[in-house]
Amino acid sequence: MAVTSMANSSIRDSQKFRNMSTTFGVSPFACEYVVVAGGGGAAVGGGGAGGYRSNVSGENSGGGASAESALSLVSGIYTVTVGAGGASATSGNASVFYFITTVGGGKGGQVNSNNAGAGGSGGGSGNNSSIIETGGAGTLSQGFAGGNNGFTTSPFPSGGGGGASEVGQTAPTNSKSGDGGDGVASSITGSSVYRAGGGGGHGDGSVTPGAGGLGGGATGTTSTPSNTGTVNTGGGGGGNAVGTGGAGGSGVVIFSVPKQAQVSFSGGVTSSVASSGVYNVYTVTATSTTSETVTIS
Repeated sequence: MAVTSMANSSIRDSQKFRNMSTTFGVSPFACEYVVVAGGGGAAVGGGGAGGYRSNVSGENSGGGASAESALSLVSGIYTVTVGAGGASATSGNASVFYFITTVGGGKGGQVNSNNAGAGGSGGGSGNNSSIIETGGAGTLSQGFAGGNNGFTTSPFPSGGGGGASEVGQTAPTNSKSGDGGDGVASSITGSSVYRAGGGGGHGDGSVTPGAGGLGGGATGTTSTPSNTGTVNTGGGGGGNAVGTGGAGGSGVVIFSVPKQAQVSFSGGVTSSVASSGVYNVYTVTATSTTSETVTIS
């Protein structure tokens, strides 16, 4: 469980308070969140987006799910982790806020390997001269699968990485790699921002690269330097023809609580705060370890 300690309350009580109505501005505090994991690094296929979870009223979570249940937080100390994006051909890392964990994006597939990674959203397939490769699987209520290579005829395209709101594109022709799937838009910070888009598949002299999905997904390239997923979106990296595609973008943890709540972070947390009506919205963009915390009282 992600709670490291509780003030004047047991863990059982904290579970009970999640869905209870509250007196505004006092503990337990109403809390909305968007939690995005680090995106997957691309190889030939595009990297999958980091897993996306949200309980913002009227918005969507990842994988086609509606917003998660309302959350109330008693005064206490809660784990917060921002997942790093995966390096080339490496899956991304998990992000955590309290008990809400998102899965890192899946790595893109290599040439003739059928090894696209599963993740929050799955990595796009590599190219292959013998079989139709499958994209990596997404995680339920966090993201979608990566796309397939679609063709085994020259010049051999690859698949796009999955995004939080749609499957990565399967290569539409044998000379066009798949686009990355789009992410999900949220207005938790006051303006609509897409996050968790998948990376596009590779390009070369005869293959048109796939475009990155909305939400930080990177477009594929022919060689190096490769395009990387956008930081703090969980976007997937863009594939390249030599199998050393771009890194995934880092994730992000965003949450809002009433302005009356006192909020402080441990020393390894990089964060900012903005006012939105009667709430403060905290955006955590980096954590130096997986043991960082936020104290709410």
